[in-house]
Amino acid sequence: MKTIFRLLSFMKPFWPQVLLSAILGALTIGASISLMSTSAYLISVAALHPSIAAIDVAIVGVRFFGISRGVFRYLERLVSHSLTFKVLSRLRVWFYQSIEPLAPAGLVSSRSGDLLNRIISDVETLDNFYVRVLAPPLVAVIVILAVAIFMGSFAPILGFVLTIFLILIGVGLTVLSLVLNREPGKILTEERAKLRADLVDLIQGLPDLIVFGQMNQWVERIKLRSKFFGSIQTQMARRNGIQSGLNSLLMGLGIWFLLIISILLVAQGMILGIYLAVILLGSMASFEAVQNLPQAAQLLESNLQSARRLFEISDSQPLVRDPAAPLARPLTAGLSVNDLSFGYENSILLKNINFDLPVGSKTAIVGPSGAGKTTLVNLFMRFWEFSEGSILLDGQDIRRYNSVDVRRMINLVNQATYLFNTSLSENLRMARPNATQEEIEAACRKAELHDFITTLPKGYETIVGERGVQFSGGERQRVSIARAILKDAPLLILDEPTANLDPATEYRLIQTIKQVAQEKSVLWITHRLIGLEDMDQILVMDRGQIVERGTHHELIRQSGLYKKLFDLQVF
Repeated sequence: MKTIFRLLSFMKPFWPQVLLSAILGALTIGASISLMSTSAYLISVAALHPSIAAIDVAIVGVRFFGISRGVFRYLERLVSHSLTFKVLSRLRVWFYQSIEPLAPAGLVSSRSGDLLNRIISDVETLDNFYVRVLAPPLVAVIVILAVAIFMGSFAPILGFVLTIFLILIGVGLTVLSLVLNREPGKILTEERAKLRADLVDLIQGLPDLIVFGQMNQWVERIKLRSKFFGSIQTQMARRNGIQSGLNSLLMGLGIWFLLIISILLVAQGMILGIYLAVILLGSMASFEAVQNLPQAAQLLESNLQSARRLFEISDSQPLVRDPAAPLARPLTAGLSVNDLSFGYENSILLKNINFDLPVGSKTAIVGPSGAGKTTLVNLFMRFWEFSEGSILLDGQDIRRYNSVDVRRMINLVNQATYLFNTSLSENLRMARPNATQEEIEAACRKAELHDFITTLPKGYETIVGERGVQFSGGERQRVSIARAILKDAPLLILDEPTANLDPATEYRLIQTIKQVAQEKSVLWITHRLIGLEDMDQILVMDRGQIVERGTHHELIRQSGLYKKLFDLQVF
């Protein structure tokens, strides 16, 4: 019940629209009942050859209810779907706002395909909750009350019997559906999530799977999961068939009971014979109000399981939290690290790190892979939380600022530039949404990217493809540099910006970076010891510690780890 109440909370601003949707749904079924009843009355009376005046009202009624039924149905669909889209929109925004503080530390153990499935499929599944699960019971209650009064006006027993059969379908079959489909509904949602996550992994990792000869094994894995997923769907379809059969059986029995009772009442003179068809056809139309309730119950558990999957992520506590009373945004990007240690899952990644990065200075941090260089960057960006030591930004503990204010002071260019599947112009505007076209072009010229863009079919409006697949590694890196120029933050952090590039491209990119970084504080993270002669200081890290420090020439003379790494790369 807690999950249901949480889902209902998203409808809080829209309750007037919910009631309007339920009323329109009830009016639609009411118009259908009235159309059948009026038509039956018209045919029955017309068989007695009365004057036209006696059936004028019935004729007008048939026309009115025939037209109003279509109008009410249209309005009901318009209101209910508009309501659903608004609620789902609110749900998506809420979910994004919930997971944003978790990234990246709180989501590091989550599969990208599973997260994508929660954001898209699980949210879309809740469409059924608001359209097919929530609205039908409200409509059914209104219609059952109205039709009970209508049939009771002929004879109380007719209203009682019809209400009993409507409740048997609306409540009895619904409870049966809940019991039968609770476990399969849960499994169906989980298996769908696993299948889609596997498919995303297959597509994203396709080149690696082909290279290492694992394509057939992964395809077989997806086949097995698809087969199991299909068996659960088949199981639910069979149960849905049983429910439909029971639905038709109870409806047929209800009509037969009403027919027998009505015939007896006509024979006793308690009701007129012309109302016999009215009672039967009106009763048949009234079952429309409860026929969808068992199906709604079948969907309920899968809806609730999708909601639980969303709440499971959103209820996670972020590892990095902003202070209740943050300091104002820092004025300078002077950085100081004192006795910093960090680790997680019983492993020490950084130990007793100390260094200063004064405003306008340039520091390089080098070392073999796994030395802790990127971990240090993640702490500066407030992606992870630390508990030992301190990081000072503008003389104040970095944890006393809002994370957003810290990141506004930093330009990060790393080895994995992410480009969204939209235009190049939109990708560049991520750095500064209000940037003009002239400012974008100026940034691209400084990044030596403008000439390349002019050769593209649509220039800056060219769609870059998923993850920028249409661009080379060097071109993606230049996009990242252009973003940094547009953002114009005082501290530039370069985390392996030339990784995976060929030597010629690497050399040109380093020259571009040096030109861009002339008037900024620079922290250059790299394992490639190229272009470091101009650094004010170089920190050499190994196994999470700083083992050497100095300028390029000082470290070469020391003949330590830096000299060994340099010799391996140069010779």
